[in-house]
Amino acid sequence: MSNVGQFDCDFYQSNYTIDNQEQSSEDSNTHAYVYGSRKPPASQQPLPAFVPAEMLTSSGYEGQYFQPASNPDYYSQSSYIDSFEEEPPLLEELGINFDHIWQKTLTVLNPLKPADGSIMNETDLTGPILFCIALGATLLLAGKVQFGYVYGMSAIGCLGIHTLLNLMSSSGASYGCVASVLGYSLLPMVILSSCAIFFSLQGTFGTVLALVIVGWCSLSASKIFSSALGMEGQQLLIAYPCGLLYGLFALLTVF
Repeated sequence: MSNVGQFDCDFYQSNYTIDNQEQSSEDSNTHAYVYGSRKPPASQQPLPAFVPAEMLTSSGYEGQYFQPASNPDYYSQSSYIDSFEEEPPLLEELGINFDHIWQKTLTVLNPLKPADGSIMNETDLTGPILFCIALGATLLLAGKVQFGYVYGMSAIGCLGIHTLLNLMSSSGASYGCVASVLGYSLLPMVILSSCAIFFSLQGTFGTVLALVIVGWCSLSASKIFSSALGMEGQQLLIAYPCGLLYGLFALLTVF
């Protein structure tokens, strides 16, 4: 047994040490790097030129990767996010108010009713456009295609009344307000054109009816203008040019 133990000791004895192992490992890595068989260590690899310097420094991020931190105050502080309940209705955004349209229509149909200046001093063109279309449609049913004359006289008449009211009133009136009032006051003329569908207005009865309708339209328009612009005592002065304008529509309807 002593010979066997001595043989084992002699067999495993070597001059190879740990230092020689580390040196051989470094030599193998060097040869592998030279011949391209292996990549150099990560500590010896050159950094790419496009990497920002901020990425090389420690950012001190303590959270989990791929999970961005949520900010609960982001949505509450954003000015671009509004709830649907806070949005105004679509008709209100378009400037269409059926309550005001109905009140203006009743004011025109009843010339003796006092006009509300706050409501009448609005550039609401929904009613005037509907009344102009209704006037042209009733004339068409009576056998008269006069849409161009209706729109042309309306535009020129609104421009003339607008100039006259700005000369007479100290506060002045906008073109939209003038067009709105004259358009709503055109409603009695639609009644006259509707009568022309069933019987001819070229006679004594038709002439008297046309004069009544012209006076009705002029009185309604002048009442609204005097109330909206604060022109008390000047209603008759306003009614005269309005009567001339509505007289043209009456001639267009009768003849």
